[in-house]
Amino acid sequence: ARYYTVLRADTRSEQRSDAEWMEPVLSEAGYDAALKAAGTTREALRKDEEEEGGNLMRRSRRGSSFFCCLLGSRGPHGERCHEAAWRKAGRGYRFVRKRLRVQAIEFLYGNSPYACRIRMTGVNVLVLCSFTFMFLDQIRFAFLPASEDWTIMVVAFTVWSVLVLELLFEVLIRPSGYNVLIASERAYAPMTARYINGFHLFFEMTALIMFGPEFRCFSPNNRCGEAFRYSLLDSSLMSVLGPTPRDTFLGRLFFIVLRLRIFGLVRHWKKMWINHTYVEKARNPGVFHGFLLPESSLSDETQHPTHGKNKKKRKKKNKDDDDAADEAAAEARIDKKTPMSQDDKRLNKAATIGTALMVVNSHRALLLIVAIVGILPLIGSLNYNGGANLSSPNSVELLQQNNLALHNNTFPSCEYLYDTVTSFVKDNVNVRQQSPFSADQTSTYLLWARLLPVRCKWQRPDGLITVCPTGEEGHFCEEWEGATAYSTPAYFADKLNLRVGVITTHSYAEWNEFENVTDVEEGPALVNVEMLMFNVTAMYNQDHSVSFVNFSSFLLQFTMLALVLAGLTVLRGDAGRLVLDPLRRMLKIVLRYAANPLASTPSTSKKEKGLKDTEGKDGDDADALTEKDQLGNYETEQLINAISKITDLLRKCWGVAGAGIISANLARTQEGQTVVFNPTVPGKRVYALFAFAGINDFAYLLRSLDQDVMILINDVAQVVHDEVFRWGLGDSGQCNKNLGAAFLMVYRIGDFKEVQEKKARATDVIFSSQEKRSAKKSSAAIRRRHQGSAGKSRAYHKRPRSRATTKDEMDTLQLASLPGIQGFTDRALLGMLKSYAGIHREKSLLNWRDDFRLGAGVGAFSVDMIFGMDAGWAVEGAVGSEYKIDATYLSPHVNMASRMMSACKQYGVTILLSQAVEELLSDKARAKLRHLDTVTVKGSSIAQRIFTYDARHNGVDFFLWERAPDEADVDSERYTPAIWNADPDLRGMRQHVSEEFEYIFSDGLKQYLAGNWGVAIERLKEANQVMITHGIEEGYVEHDTRGFASQLLKPVPNEQEEVTRVRNELGDGPCRCLISYMEREGGVAPKHWKHYRPLTSK
Repeated sequence: ARYYTVLRADTRSEQRSDAEWMEPVLSEAGYDAALKAAGTTREALRKDEEEEGGNLMRRSRRGSSFFCCLLGSRGPHGERCHEAAWRKAGRGYRFVRKRLRVQAIEFLYGNSPYACRIRMTGVNVLVLCSFTFMFLDQIRFAFLPASEDWTIMVVAFTVWSVLVLELLFEVLIRPSGYNVLIASERAYAPMTARYINGFHLFFEMTALIMFGPEFRCFSPNNRCGEAFRYSLLDSSLMSVLGPTPRDTFLGRLFFIVLRLRIFGLVRHWKKMWINHTYVEKARNPGVFHGFLLPESSLSDETQHPTHGKNKKKRKKKNKDDDDAADEAAAEARIDKKTPMSQDDKRLNKAATIGTALMVVNSHRALLLIVAIVGILPLIGSLNYNGGANLSSPNSVELLQQNNLALHNNTFPSCEYLYDTVTSFVKDNVNVRQQSPFSADQTSTYLLWARLLPVRCKWQRPDGLITVCPTGEEGHFCEEWEGATAYSTPAYFADKLNLRVGVITTHSYAEWNEFENVTDVEEGPALVNVEMLMFNVTAMYNQDHSVSFVNFSSFLLQFTMLALVLAGLTVLRGDAGRLVLDPLRRMLKIVLRYAANPLASTPSTSKKEKGLKDTEGKDGDDADALTEKDQLGNYETEQLINAISKITDLLRKCWGVAGAGIISANLARTQEGQTVVFNPTVPGKRVYALFAFAGINDFAYLLRSLDQDVMILINDVAQVVHDEVFRWGLGDSGQCNKNLGAAFLMVYRIGDFKEVQEKKARATDVIFSSQEKRSAKKSSAAIRRRHQGSAGKSRAYHKRPRSRATTKDEMDTLQLASLPGIQGFTDRALLGMLKSYAGIHREKSLLNWRDDFRLGAGVGAFSVDMIFGMDAGWAVEGAVGSEYKIDATYLSPHVNMASRMMSACKQYGVTILLSQAVEELLSDKARAKLRHLDTVTVKGSSIAQRIFTYDARHNGVDFFLWERAPDEADVDSERYTPAIWNADPDLRGMRQHVSEEFEYIFSDGLKQYLAGNWGVAIERLKEANQVMITHGIEEGYVEHDTRGFASQLLKPVPNEQEEVTRVRNELGDGPCRCLISYMEREGGVAPKHWKHYRPLTSK
């Protein structure tokens, strides 16, 4: 918990500020102190209360006046109220009227959001043609009259021709060796799936061929309305009327072939899906477009940074490699249309499984739907009559049987025949047509009928029986009028605007004996027997049957299409959600780490965040999660978690030095395939800040804690790693090695090429600014300057740069000239200092004080650290063999940082910085550093100054300034150089340094470097005493000094061990170090003193 201790002004007692310890303020002094702590006064607080009260009163008055207006108040106030209400109502009316006017203008002119734009492509045209081909002839027979047949057939022929040509072109554009290609692992690649396969080719060709008989209507001797063999009209009649089971079977089989038209439409829909999914669109999809072709998850998942903006150079292909050439050409066309990142292209190419699922699912869905819709009706044709409607031929046959039975012309026979004919006509004259779009209609079913022989008086001489009786009216009477014995179906088709094919004729004829009975006045009747043809012929209008069959087929076809597309969409969505999206996330994780191996793992879901949050909780809370939540809902989720953990382990184990190894191996491909893993990639020269952080008295900790020392190290590492990463610019701050007793931290500036480019850009900016200023000079001066030094100027500005990097170039490159390097270095140093404050603030580390093994349980021990920093170049890479490798940095600057850390023990300071680091800091940061010495290190003859930032934890309550992680992140993001004077941690750890001490120490160091060692020793002793005195007077002593407090202020040596120990803790380590060195040398500078000394210890 975060808390701090305050001194109460009323009770003069210390009190913790957390909620459990807070008590109410009861006195005026305490109240004033609380106001002072809050940064306010009684007057300001009273003024705020009055303003808030005034606002409440005004709001209440406005509310009351409004209600008064509603209730109809009277008097002067009521009149003013009504006037104000009318003014508000008028303003509201004008505002609404203005908005409506604007919206009306936008609507009438078709502006956004009322704009309607249509974008047609070749695929869209093919989809439209396939849709038309699928339904056009069924719509023709279900809804349109015969007069529209010619127009419909012209449209159908155009659409059919387009689809035939498209099918031919699809076959022609298939690459050579296509059969080998579809048998390889690239069979379901998006560019391969774009070509038509044998499955679709067979069924689409069958559907197109079966449409051929419809074009017989274009021949001169035929009409579009005739029922040609194997045409839709003929099949419609056969499927309903038969009359034989074979006819019914063939008719219904034709409708199965008709269902095959859906294959072409689904193929074009798949092509649209491939183009939409794997070619990024620069427009927003509409509502229906988003339903049928949902946005690819590549664009709404995770938005990872774009890497590799430079386009890859295309390699030349062999002429005989047609497949690869075609695919490369297609990809090149796509690249021209859509500027996609290289990572997105790799993800698209890697999504072959999505195309495979779409293709396989579509094939199976089409076969299943066609089988269900087509085979089930065929089962009905297995009945004895094939399930045909035989009412019309049965009626004609029944009439013929009666005609044969009444084979004479007697009155009873004629009267019976009349009743039979009348009943036949009434039963067949009309039929009711049911339509879902209009009311039921009645149409003439029986168009023409004739009964022979003519033997009764009521019969017409031509034998027609479709004659209206005298006085009877009806629409059928008009249709029958004018018919003769020689009327044909074409006559009724023209008269009634029907198709010739919908008029069916049923005729039954048989020779039979006819008894011609002649009545005589006297005697029996004369009977003359002769053989005559008994015939009954009838024409029926089957337009309603054809219309109903095609309407049902249209609904079935449309429903089947909707089910297929919706089913494929759902299946694709499920496959994407359960399989493809997780796989893409896996690939994106790999690509993310290939581009930036130091990037942290992205959180995939709130559930995973919850799992991470519960890792450090008690077992009861962890057990509350179900096993399903702990393992992941699906195996793909477990794979994602495993890949994320593996990449996290790679990042954490290899560190910043191994980033290049990870990136190089994950990104290495050859002909689309990942090459063999090779960790021992060549090293790379980089520039960075190197820092070592070591734990003091590690040997003692190891002996005391034994195996528990790992817990302590991890507690320290948690603090150090957090602060280093937090304060590093971007992802630059990383831990390279955990050495147990120490940690190697690297703040990577960039490799040699990156640093040179940054410097070149900065140089270009400087020179461009100078050129702008020089442009103001006179033209004569410019001309003289160009004439006098043209060659030299051109040589200077256009000097070729060598790509080879030499040691001299690396040594002479000035990092201080890089733009932004001061803020970069300041952040690196802040990461070290914040780590130091953190280890003395972290509760888990403070608890080690009470460990009996370390401090005998009396709090005598505290974890402490030392730091060393240097800046320069290093070789970054892997060291080892195929059996074991370590990613590290090899450089004298890394060794220098290690020596700086080790030298902290000699000088008694917390952190040491090399001169290279000090030169890169900002002015405000350099003002806080102290020059300690000028030395040469082992292995180098170059003298350099070393610096420290005075940091001490004794007497500093770092917990008072504890910040939540989110707040600390904000502080890091808002970094400015002013932090060196404002940050409480930095001020607290440096509170023991006074201005007097800095002045005296600076003078003593100056005398020491000048060789005046006698004066230097006196001044450094004085400076050390000033620091001790300042610490005691300011209360920075954490020890119980009762009994020897006065002895601490005496500069003379003391024999008491406790007094010496406390003086050393309160005093200045560098002063003692320099004094000790000079006294060992006799207190006099050597004869050949070079103003520096060798630093022998590593």
